[in-house]
Amino acid sequence: MSTGELTVVAIPENRFSDVIDHLRLNFFADEPLNRAVGLCQRGDCHFELEQHCLQTLKQGYSRMLLDQKGMIAGTVLNGIVQKGEREEAERRLAEMSDEKFKTIFGLLYKVNEKIDLFSKYNAEDLFECRILSVDDRFRGKGLGNMLVKASLETARNSCFKVFKADATGLFSQKVFLKHGFQVEAEIPYSEIDENIRPDPPHRALQLLVKILD
Repeated sequence: MSTGELTVVAIPENRFSDVIDHLRLNFFADEPLNRAVGLCQRGDCHFELEQHCLQTLKQGYSRMLLDQKGMIAGTVLNGIVQKGEREEAERRLAEMSDEKFKTIFGLLYKVNEKIDLFSKYNAEDLFECRILSVDDRFRGKGLGNMLVKASLETARNSCFKVFKADATGLFSQKVFLKHGFQVEAEIPYSEIDENIRPDPPHRALQLLVKILD
């Protein structure tokens, strides 16, 4: 998939480190919950978050947007969730020492506890968008839409029935809603500790779902 000077491609293993570099400079600092808890500064490493990203990249469903020079303008990290995985992940999370990371992922797991998507949609596994990130130099150009569109195509081609996303910010939520996702559950930020509450215009953590044709 391409448009103008940008092309969406699968992420080969030899570009994993480039994707992590992109995320350190963009998503790690800018994602609303990361920023609210002060997870890390722009450009900083974060071991647990980077391990989460690498595990997702290795599943082979992620995509990146490249300019004509091969530089990353944006990326979407997609993975697969199977029954029982969240419960096991919650147990591992409880053993971690990074309280800020635990706070963020605790909220992500909490919103997923609100509804059993596996039972509701009679699915053994779910296609999940975990990270949607656009370089700040390219924002406002519809790149998020391109990445979600490519992810939908990837999910359909891989014969998944249910596509889910945990969207923490207003802008990513608008992108998913534009592509026909529905809000299945949410946690309003007004209900969480004000010390870890994202600033407006972000108002809630939302679990969004789209059933694939």
